[in-house]
This record gives sequence, C-alpha cells and structure tokens, in this order.
Amino acid sequence: MASGHVDTVVLAMTDMQGRLQGKRYHARHFLDHVVEEGAEACNYLLAVDVDMATVDGYAMASWERGYGDFRLRPDLATLRLIPWQEATALCLADVTWEDGSPVTASPRQVLQRQVKALARHGWTALAGTELEFMVFRDTYEEAWRRGYRGLNPANQYNVDYSVLGTARVEPLLRRIRNGMAGAGLVVESAKGECNRGQHEIAFRYADALTTADNHVVYKCGAKEIAAQEGMSLTFMPKVDEREGNSCHIHLSLRDAEDRPVLAGRDGSCFSPTFERFLAGQLATLPELTLLLAPNINSYKRYVAGSFAPTAVAWGRDNRTCALRVVGHGPSLRMENRVPGGDVNPYLALAALIAAGIHGVEEGLTLEPEARGNAYRGDYPRVPTTLREAMERFAKSSMARSAFGDEVVDHYVNMARVEVESFDAAVTDWERFRGFERL
Repeated sequence: MASGHVDTVVLAMTDMQGRLQGKRYHARHFLDHVVEEGAEACNYLLAVDVDMATVDGYAMASWERGYGDFRLRPDLATLRLIPWQEATALCLADVTWEDGSPVTASPRQVLQRQVKALARHGWTALAGTELEFMVFRDTYEEAWRRGYRGLNPANQYNVDYSVLGTARVEPLLRRIRNGMAGAGLVVESAKGECNRGQHEIAFRYADALTTADNHVVYKCGAKEIAAQEGMSLTFMPKVDEREGNSCHIHLSLRDAEDRPVLAGRDGSCFSPTFERFLAGQLATLPELTLLLAPNINSYKRYVAGSFAPTAVAWGRDNRTCALRVVGHGPSLRMENRVPGGDVNPYLALAALIAAGIHGVEEGLTLEPEARGNAYRGDYPRVPTTLREAMERFAKSSMARSAFGDEVVDHYVNMARVEVESFDAAVTDWERFRGFERL
C-alpha cells in the first residue's frame, strides 16, 4: 500500500453456495482496523438462497432473530494480489460470532473441523479439484436478457484435447491462467473438453483447506476475467443435454513426516488404512451426496455413459465408477467423480474426509473393485434427485456424528428451500408440452 501498488482489499467469506461474499476496503482502513478487529457482515449471508432471498427454517438467522451481524476475521495466510483487478488484494475470512466463537455452519469452518479430526490420527489431507466450465461469446448481461437461450458457445464441436479447439479461446484461457498464477495458484495446464465451448484448467494439489480456498478464488476470478473479455462462462453442472461440467476431487493422505499413508509398504498395493478409508467412502456416499451435489441441477449429470457416475463403486483407473483410484506409490490417491461444477469445495472435502475417518475408525472392509462397465453393474446408485439426497443426509447418524446436528439441519434446510422453490416453478419443458397439446 505504501508503494502505491495496492489501494483496495477485498475481504470475503464463502457462503453456502460456494460464492465469495464480502466488501471492498480502502487498503489503509484494512491495515489500520480490519486486520485486528475484523469486519461486520449480516448473518443472512448463511441463510439465503441463490437469489439472496431471505427464507425460513434457519436457526442461526431469521426475521425473529433480527438478522444481526457476525464478524469476518481475516485469515492473513490467504492474503494475495488478484492481478485481474487493478491495485487490488484479496483476503479470505473465517466467520465468527461477536464473542469470537465460530459460526459452525460456515463452510470453511465445517472443513476446518474435519481437518482437525484427521490431524488427531496424525494425517494431513492433500487434495485437488478439477473444475470444468463452458465458455460463451455472449456477455453475462446478454445471456440474462436472452433468458440464457440461444447462446454462442466458444467452440462449435467437441474439442476434447484439441490444440486447435483450445486456440480459439486461448486469449481468455491465457488471461485466466496467468491471473491465477499471479494470485498464488500453481497452474498446471488447460485442455478442451467434450461439450461445445467446454474447457478445464488444472491446478496443482495442496492441503485440503488451501485447495478449497484456491478453488473459490479461481471460480470467482475466472468469471470476472471472462466478463472483462466480453464473454461469459458457467460452471453449472448441466447446461444442456450434452456432457455436464464436473468437478472431480482427488484426495490422498500424508503422515506427520510427509510420508504417503495410502500406499502399501512396497508401493505396489493399498495400505490397510487406504482400504478402510476407501470403504468409508463407499459406505457413506449416498448419505453424504448432498454435500457433493447441492442443487437441483446437480443431479442432471448422472446419466449412464456420460462420464458422470451412477454406480456407488470403486475401480482402478475406471471412469465408470463414482470412486476412481489412480496413481501408485506416493501418488496413489482416490478420485471422487460425483461433484459437479456447482460444488462447494469446503463441504465436499469435509464430506470426503469424514467418510474416510468413518471407514478407518469403524474398521470397514473394502468390497472388490468394479471391473468393466460399472454403469451396467449391480451396484448401489448415486441419489438421483436433490430430494432423495436431502432425506438421506437428514437421516444419517454418521453425518450427525461427524458434523453435528446444527450443520446437518442447516444444510438440510438449504436443500428443502431449493426443492420447494423448484416444485413451485413452471418450466419451459411444461409449457412446450402442455400449452397447446394438453
């Protein structure tokens, strides 16, 4: 700030929908006051729907409670420049009540609690999230005015791995890659994907909390950069009937000496810990799916033969399973293929860690791996609707033990609000089928 390179600081928390919410501060005020004192924000930020509408059913915030404030406490370890905004830095915040106690249902705190639970076993979780998105040559404002219909995708055909296809949008992809590198993320690569205008930028793994922090910074920043370029991009799980936007999550464990926990001693097989950890994923996936697929649209991805999973099964390098095991030796890890681009990374990583701890502590036995096409196998199924996932999460004794009743009830209410809103909506599908012919 003294050198004139920074005059603005964005202080932001992550809300239930995985979005950054906060304020822009003059850098001097941030340094003189916010660093030590924190800042106020209305507690409705963790009690609204995607439209920012106040809704009933939340214990922590309501009209009856007056919608008071909680405090945003800067985590200075997350302070970074964001090159795509002039003279601006960004700092993520933890959310506390005025007495300093944590707001338990805040997504970042939900993950922190599971990271501490894992640390009691002497382990650290390393994670990577792979977000796919679709790029359009329409601005966000144009897309809004057109009702998100008839938009112009940046590519007209499948450009999966196509160097020619990615070159069509390389100016945008390059800006995003370089912007994220300037914000402290370690960028690995960019590639085309299957749907029209679909792409993915990959980042190096980190500890679970850092990965979740980087995920939300990237997701917000990519949209901001696209808007500056007169374009738009979406992480929506299922924009059309073609391939959806996934967010595959890779997870491994290290011990206190930074040694891999999942590989067997000779590096060629699974350790007993990995077998139990993976068994915990399978045993609890249906009841924790709400934290991996939090919206109505999330469930439109789960179509056989679409590279999105339907079977609760695991396999070695098998993309037809919900859980894919990849790598060997120090790189051995699990990949959960259930989340879409709308996932809240804090909640999803908390779910994966809690599931693994459950498997280890209960000594669960790993079932045989799925071989061949798991879409056609006789396996339990990933929940097919938000309503089903909500009901399973609400009844899960494992979820209530791992996260606490307050967190479970909070996110069940979030799902209830979405389900009731969708049930009340009249869709284009209904109008086209029923306006004249019914």
